[in-house]
Amino acid sequence: MGVDLFAGLSSATLAPLGRAPKILAFDSGLGGLTVLAALRAALPGAAYVYAADDAAFPYGALDDVRLAERVVAVMERLIARAAPDLVVVACNTASTIALPSLRARFRTPFVGTVPAVKPAVAASRSGLVTILATPGTVRREHTKAMIEAFAGDVAVTLVGAPRLAGFAEAELRGEPVDDATLAAEIAPCFVEAGGRRTDVVALACTHFPLLAHRLARVAPWPVAWIDPAPAIARRVAALVGPFPDAAPSGATALFTSDRPLAPELVAALAARGLDDVGRELLPLSRA
Repeated sequence: MGVDLFAGLSSATLAPLGRAPKILAFDSGLGGLTVLAALRAALPGAAYVYAADDAAFPYGALDDVRLAERVVAVMERLIARAAPDLVVVACNTASTIALPSLRARFRTPFVGTVPAVKPAVAASRSGLVTILATPGTVRREHTKAMIEAFAGDVAVTLVGAPRLAGFAEAELRGEPVDDATLAAEIAPCFVEAGGRRTDVVALACTHFPLLAHRLARVAPWPVAWIDPAPAIARRVAALVGPFPDAAPSGATALFTSDRPLAPELVAALAARGLDDVGRELLPLSRA
């Protein structure tokens, strides 16, 4: 199975801090907001920083070496600025490629994100499961290894949706795509074979749950949609352990580009408790 992406640490909790922990949630764009919401529900008293490396979005456009170098370079800046007690890499692609480099470089503990193959297989009754991911996650050997390890007799279809993460970003900017376009993007997820139908779809990109209500609406038949965010939050809560009660506080959002934020996006961030929006500018170098 290779590197332990999901757990991020041993089973031990962090050393007691004597205060509320500061947690950094990191993604290439806005998908990690789904993980941030689950973290805040599980640990409302923690302090949060959300960082979007939008200057390099989407990460799937970078080769593996360049991606790992980029994530480490961005994390250098973020850890120096925010001094988090724990970092959640809320991106499947970055977790798969960059976590070994991050753990080698920093003392800060990291929790990664992996496709929810095991819970999807466990939830299926028809024996037909789909892993809906970005093309980058689909082609990773780790994804295939997880399927080999956990699928058993369940038939797992891997679907790489090249435009879905961008659709989720556009949704938060107030520029939603139409239902027909969205339905076409997820159509390969729905398989019929031998009188059976796909009954579980694992959302293997943190962007995708941003569209959950629309995905359910345009799906050709009802399925269970598996969002990994609650499991990530439970893992982080277990690692952080108990800490003194603290009132929920606002969170800070950081972006690595200087692109203007649409008013709709600013409102969406505020609705998620991200009233303080700043920049940690780090343009993507053109190789």
